[in-house]
Amino acid sequence: MSCQLITDCLNEIFECLDDKTLHSCLFVNRLCCKISIGILWRNIYDVINIKDNDNIRRRSLFFLSTILACLPDESKEFLLNNEISISTLTSKPPLFNYPAFCKVLLIDHICLIVYYGLEEIQEIPITSSLNKKSRYYLVINEVIKMFITQISSLKKLTFYDSVLIPNNISFTCFSGAINCLTDLSELHCISSLTSEFFYPLSKICHNIHSLTITLDGWIRNELKELISLQNNLKDLRLSVLDRRNLIEIIPILTKHSNTLTKLHFNGSYYYNNLSVSFISLFSNLQEIKFSRCFSIIYYRLENQEIQENLFEDFEKLQYVTFPKLQYLSIPFYCTNPEYIIKFLENNGKNLQEFYLEEVDLSFIALFPNLQEIKFSYTSLLFGGFQFRDFEKLQNVTFPKLKYLTISYGCTKPEYVMKFLENNGKNLQEFYLEEVDRTLNSSIAKFCPNLKKLSIVFSELDILRNIFNNCQYLKSIKILCEREILSEKEVLEIVSKYSPKNFHELKIYNYLNSKLLPKDLESFFYKLEKSSITYFNNY
Repeated sequence: MSCQLITDCLNEIFECLDDKTLHSCLFVNRLCCKISIGILWRNIYDVINIKDNDNIRRRSLFFLSTILACLPDESKEFLLNNEISISTLTSKPPLFNYPAFCKVLLIDHICLIVYYGLEEIQEIPITSSLNKKSRYYLVINEVIKMFITQISSLKKLTFYDSVLIPNNISFTCFSGAINCLTDLSELHCISSLTSEFFYPLSKICHNIHSLTITLDGWIRNELKELISLQNNLKDLRLSVLDRRNLIEIIPILTKHSNTLTKLHFNGSYYYNNLSVSFISLFSNLQEIKFSRCFSIIYYRLENQEIQENLFEDFEKLQYVTFPKLQYLSIPFYCTNPEYIIKFLENNGKNLQEFYLEEVDLSFIALFPNLQEIKFSYTSLLFGGFQFRDFEKLQNVTFPKLKYLTISYGCTKPEYVMKFLENNGKNLQEFYLEEVDRTLNSSIAKFCPNLKKLSIVFSELDILRNIFNNCQYLKSIKILCEREILSEKEVLEIVSKYSPKNFHELKIYNYLNSKLLPKDLESFFYKLEKSSITYFNNY
């Protein structure tokens, strides 16, 4: 077998591994290490976890040390000439050219990492006249230039304006980065960025599929040109912080009316009466999502009222038909409910997913072709159920429903049972967070065709009945309720009663696991001739 074939095979295998497993592969040999590094460094920001405030400085210093070691000699010399010595951080040469593996470049995160990393470095001698901010700018520019020049094919670029991002970041390196930017497919940015940022992108990047823009401040001609020149824009996400910009950019957006299939429109709580009638020009939309900044939620809670008519001309959309629309999300406060109902009458037939906040759940009955329904909430309502009007849905039938999720505290168990009686027959996946014996027992009775189940158990007989009655079950996730149900007993039931095609078992336990090695050994011994291939205990 050739070395290249071995590498290709390992690549295919490693693509299926999670980050934790990939990290363990770093220590096998150089080939496994290189393949793992290549995958982990595609989007390093997931590994760094910039939102983890407790470890952000330590993580930033570690990452900064690595990327500074990868700087080309001319950049190191440039920093040294400005009396920024990084020799203590770069004494050991890196094993690989890590930036070359990157496919995602989040400039905002890079700036944060450099800022926090430099804050942690005490060894850098400060003998020049440059102040702290100036040194930060110099390091940022060299780091960004390194990424742009060494990444062979960038897929995602994100850049917003923030306090820690210097105004004098140089993007002259973009102009020569044809190989890096030609295949850029996803861009996130704010409209107030400089022309120096947008101009080279408009000349090089013509294959952006997903564009996310925050409209705030002046919309530059270079940004308009960048949007206009895209060949196959499919996914557009707009956040409107200044409604005057929306009017200005609409003529440019409509040039993509034939290719656009996804549109997310996020209005600011500063402005009501935003125009959305232009959406009618995008007849091929498959996904529409309307939203508004979270600040409006706090306003409503404090003042017991809400500013309505976020979208002043939604009335014009109520009669528009989007024949391919499958996904729709609308906040309750966006417009007159009558307009939403009329819009649903014209577009609800083909919907597969629908999200509507804090409204009468009877709306859902308008979509008989739903294949997936998820009941969840973003904020907990104490002292009661989250969906007080779920009772209206218990007798509604969705003949095509395959996927159902019901979060904890959504409604009364008896309403869910009645809903399952009418809709459980065709369910393939069911995720339930409620803890109720009668409700759990009804699953075996009303959901015989389940393939995946996630549930909180407290009685073994219920688990046994589910296995006996749900013969198509392939996967189950079980939360063992405190001390009531032991993991060892669960394994015993699984080994004896699991269906023929059952192959995935996940056990969750909020407490420390009490399983012993001999328990697992016994379990797998009993399953030697069965088809179970995966076991996971949390």
